[in-house]
Amino acid sequence: MTHDPRPFGRLLTAMVTPFTPDGSLDLEGAARLAAHLVDEQRNDALVVSGTTGESPTTTDAEKDTLLRVVVDAVGDRAKVVAGVGTNNTAHTIELANAAEKAGAHGLLVVTPYYNKPPQAGVERHFRTVADASGLPIMVYDIPHRAGTAIATETMCRIAEHERIVAVKDAKGDLIATSWVLSRTDLAYYSGDDAATLPLLSIGGVGLVGTSTHFTGVLAKEMIEAYERGDTATALTRHRQALPLFTGIFRSPGTMLVKAGLNASGLPAGPVRSPLVDAGADELNQLRKDAAAAGIVL
Repeated sequence: MTHDPRPFGRLLTAMVTPFTPDGSLDLEGAARLAAHLVDEQRNDALVVSGTTGESPTTTDAEKDTLLRVVVDAVGDRAKVVAGVGTNNTAHTIELANAAEKAGAHGLLVVTPYYNKPPQAGVERHFRTVADASGLPIMVYDIPHRAGTAIATETMCRIAEHERIVAVKDAKGDLIATSWVLSRTDLAYYSGDDAATLPLLSIGGVGLVGTSTHFTGVLAKEMIEAYERGDTATALTRHRQALPLFTGIFRSPGTMLVKAGLNASGLPAGPVRSPLVDAGADELNQLRKDAAAAGIVL
């Protein structure tokens, strides 16, 4: 089946979840941040309740409320993708059905983590979730977190499902990705900010970013330049953004994004345990990385 080559646009940010000082959801802040990412950082779509959004420490009810707020805030001009992945197929289906009712435009489903299913189990998980939902699915392949990689043959088989349309690729294996791209029509989005340009060169279509809370404009210009054949400009933008593409991961990305947003007067608030708020030294280094990319925090 032929899919939209860019089902979620070119640029998505995995949005942090703003909290109030007491650790509860900052829903007004979430709406404001979502609007900033779409209107100022040029995002075509947002991922809500991904890892960067602290999905491991938010409740199902909080995920539902947050998603509805973001859809209301920007759903008329950007797609909203709900992170619903868990290591329990039945629970993932529950979250997927709730996200569809809340107005999500798509689902991000990560490889089941910790329990390390065999490839037959990985395939069944994704197919079962796709069968249970009417929304397009972006598969999240991130073996260094999940503990299990999606094998090339498995990815090609699940690509046969009409609702599995895209991949957030954080595997770090361009050869494996090349083989999948040569055999399927899946839309590949980089799950590693700094690897976006190399991924574009083998057929990728965009980025699901973390640093793009701040580098969205640069990343979008890089992708657009590459697509129009202006590889020199694409390389210039890649090199310009590289200090922050990589620097945002000196500590867990959520911690540094929230520190940078707080410093910039944008909604973020604290992180939830077991994460800890970035310290002064980490914020200072983040500012240096941002300055090297021509961005002031």
